[in-house]
Amino acid sequence: MKTRPLLWLATLGLFCIYGLSAQGQSKIDLETVLQKHVKNYYGDLYEFMSLPSNAHIKEQIQPNLDWLKKAFEKQGFRTEALPTAGHPVFFAEKVPAVSPKGKLKTLLFYMHFDGQPVEPEKWQQASPYQPVLKKRTADGKWEALDWNLLQKNYDPEWRIFARAVSDDKGPILMLLAALDMMQKEKINSPYHIKVILDSEEEIGAPHLAETVKKYKDKLAADFLMVMDGGRHLSNEPTLTYGCRGIATITLTTYGPKISQHSGHYGNYAPNPALRMAQLLASMKDEDGRVTIPGYYEGIKIDENARKILAAVPDDPELIRQKLVFTQPDKVGSNYQEALQYPSLNIRGLVSANIGEKANTIVPDEATAEIDLRLVPESSPDYLIGLVRKHIESKGYVILDHKPTDAERLKFPKIVTLTENESRMLPFRTDFGIYPDRWLTAALVRTFGKEPIKIRMTGGSVPIVPFLRELNLPAIHVPMVNIDNNQHAANENLRLGNYTEGIKTWMAILTQEDVK
Repeated sequence: MKTRPLLWLATLGLFCIYGLSAQGQSKIDLETVLQKHVKNYYGDLYEFMSLPSNAHIKEQIQPNLDWLKKAFEKQGFRTEALPTAGHPVFFAEKVPAVSPKGKLKTLLFYMHFDGQPVEPEKWQQASPYQPVLKKRTADGKWEALDWNLLQKNYDPEWRIFARAVSDDKGPILMLLAALDMMQKEKINSPYHIKVILDSEEEIGAPHLAETVKKYKDKLAADFLMVMDGGRHLSNEPTLTYGCRGIATITLTTYGPKISQHSGHYGNYAPNPALRMAQLLASMKDEDGRVTIPGYYEGIKIDENARKILAAVPDDPELIRQKLVFTQPDKVGSNYQEALQYPSLNIRGLVSANIGEKANTIVPDEATAEIDLRLVPESSPDYLIGLVRKHIESKGYVILDHKPTDAERLKFPKIVTLTENESRMLPFRTDFGIYPDRWLTAALVRTFGKEPIKIRMTGGSVPIVPFLRELNLPAIHVPMVNIDNNQHAANENLRLGNYTEGIKTWMAILTQEDVK
């Protein structure tokens, strides 16, 4: 008989512990928790950054999967490497001790751990895979610091330089640090948490759509958050509600089959570089607007959308000074409006040699790489179809292969057009829906002010398969500094963004219901 009161008291005690950790979340002092523990996690950051993760190199992926498995299982997650036709996708899942309540029960987070290839000679350190702590000097250069300083000192303006530290391993480490801090403070998340970490994002995520379709039951959730990309240029807390997609094409024009002496055949043999220049120039006007008929069809920016775009605190002069140009293209009336339109960007242009390697020749061919940034109103097939039609209107025969001698002799103007099979589709989530209000509340808890809200960003992430297969809304929660040199040499993460990212994760994982 005496055991029942004891059992009741024990049950009440467990309820109280859970109640304090899962129901009174808004009273948690995130900054105090952060500062108490943060110095214990720089070692993990160094260790994970030291693992190369170039998706083009198969052997580099498994060590990362092994590291992630150990790290997430330490936090009580069940983990699994989901096989694909390419590299495995990492999946981690944790079910709460008590069934979730409220409108949101299961949260799905998408990130990726693969990084861009590196050119070590362009990095200002021994190796892109040996993280270096640096501070900016008075003359604007970066000076290396002793990593051990992080155990005693901290400056939010210091930065960690390493490949993938911002894109996108940093946010993964912020999550792991937040989870471990919560564990130490006995703070439980009331949500069913699912994490999917892509291993092929930087090569276009060619197998992700198939993976999501195959494992749709395992990935089912109420809300998807994408923890990738940089904040607004001001580095203020940011939420992004959509992103443009991307499709790429390669064009090649032809001159003589073998490059010829320009003295002998200049003025006679057609120059493929000139033809490519003329062809590309015919696609845009001097203000940067695409002139191909129908390219902007369907794009309408109503008054409500215009207000949303105008609310983003962009500084045109700051952008101009940062990028160092006189005036921008005139696709939209401002930077945010420009991102609402599909683009046609020449990302590379090659014909023969320049500088000390230049020859006095008529080149044999010229090649242009083009990327088309997509918006929800325009499909990649539609835009590429318009480009094809435009090229044909200029008198070109379009081939999908290098022309044969017979084709060269038959057609006066030839273009080879090839499409990259890997595409990322665009998406856009409505403002004001419940997940938006819930997530906004979490960021207000973290920073004491409303986040900057961006309707659609210019970059691309491969998450549309989640939206289509799982039928759930998605919002980006960018946490890293926008000036992080992602995809380039000397990629870096500002320490202030690292610590604020940990706080953001804790706020999200403990956010209560909102009206």
